[in-house]
Amino acid sequence: MASKVLIPSLNLNSVRNNSQPRSFGHVCLPRKSGFSSPSSMLKPATTAASTSEKTATSTCVLSRLWREVQGSNNWENLLEPLDPLLREEIIRYGEFVAACYKAFDLDPNSKRYWNCRYGKKSILKGVGMENSGYKVTKYIYATPDINIPTQNGASRGRWIGYVAVSSDETVKWLGRRDLLITFRGTVTNHEWLTNFMSSLTPARLNPHDSRPELQVESGFLSLYTSGESDSKFGLESCREQLLAEVSRLLNEYKGQELSITLAGHSLGSALALLLAYDMSELGLNKPVNSDNNKRIPVTVFSFGGPRVGNLSFKQRCDELGIKVLRVVNVNDPITKLPGVFLNENFTKSPWRCSCYVHVGVELALDFFDVRNPPCVHDLETYINFLKWPETWVDPIDNKDVVDLWNRARGFLSSAHNFYIDMPWIEAAINMVNIIQSQ
Repeated sequence: MASKVLIPSLNLNSVRNNSQPRSFGHVCLPRKSGFSSPSSMLKPATTAASTSEKTATSTCVLSRLWREVQGSNNWENLLEPLDPLLREEIIRYGEFVAACYKAFDLDPNSKRYWNCRYGKKSILKGVGMENSGYKVTKYIYATPDINIPTQNGASRGRWIGYVAVSSDETVKWLGRRDLLITFRGTVTNHEWLTNFMSSLTPARLNPHDSRPELQVESGFLSLYTSGESDSKFGLESCREQLLAEVSRLLNEYKGQELSITLAGHSLGSALALLLAYDMSELGLNKPVNSDNNKRIPVTVFSFGGPRVGNLSFKQRCDELGIKVLRVVNVNDPITKLPGVFLNENFTKSPWRCSCYVHVGVELALDFFDVRNPPCVHDLETYINFLKWPETWVDPIDNKDVVDLWNRARGFLSSAHNFYIDMPWIEAAINMVNIIQSQ
């Protein structure tokens, strides 16, 4: 079963900005004393320290302790309370994922419809992250394995993320060269259809060891491995694009201290975990001609991510040393899917091979805006909650809406009382109907 850390609520009576929506749930900030986390000398983000002072301190700490922040010890002593340095890194990677949404062109009249509206050299500047210290090296496209009508032989692939690498100057701050792969979540209707293929299927990503008992959600696997081989100028699969680019970058920067970081939201979290498993299973993170067996750390920062595979998949990810930090809102229904009925609670049952299991360590947040229920899954809300937990106070006194949401939460939390799994699409529809019925 995946580890879980629930961040307790705080009773805060004021907000940073009166225009902020009133909601409930709080991140527990680091204690002022008695806490032995590696970065305890780092001032919390809420102190009055100058930007330059905090930047200098963060640089000093992160360059020395980046392995712990990337999960080398499974974030032990860093989650409860949430360590300020780790919080900064979670927010930083979350903003890289948010850039995917900001840059995705949803204008049907645009020439870049369903693609990135910027070129690789200008995307980070275009979304206001020109000082991020990374350069984008490749765009990633995914092709749903369903019939998508296109015009004039256009590709069915949709832009879903990018690969980036930290600059020489940023290496000094991070303590290593960071290869970053980010994925956005579900946006188009065809991606929703892909999400709803809720059956488990063998991953079979290692040609030398098929591991038939290791199974993942078929829709995620399809989006990861499907290409356009039937078209002369069609796209390679998302998998082929990623493995080729990661291999190229690892070769370019061989001999350097490296980390591989994958970050995604919702559907993007599932793709990030599949890539992390794939690379590790194939041994891409083990340097060729290395004098030792030291592997390049592979870390996944998952925001509002669903389950991806069964118990065998989780166990293999653990064996390969993949570190996954699942940032989860306890009110977010997507994090309870798929496997509403067959999940971690039934891994000792006769149906354990058909049970979905989360991978990694869970950092549980707790927020809900009664005026905007869909915010429970919104990436920007995740990020803003981590940035300014003190702005989230008790909910408006609206008993009907709160009771409604409690019914929705109960629908999922009580699901382990059933012994027959339910297709993910039906579960999702039930959740949507409950929310929309208000």
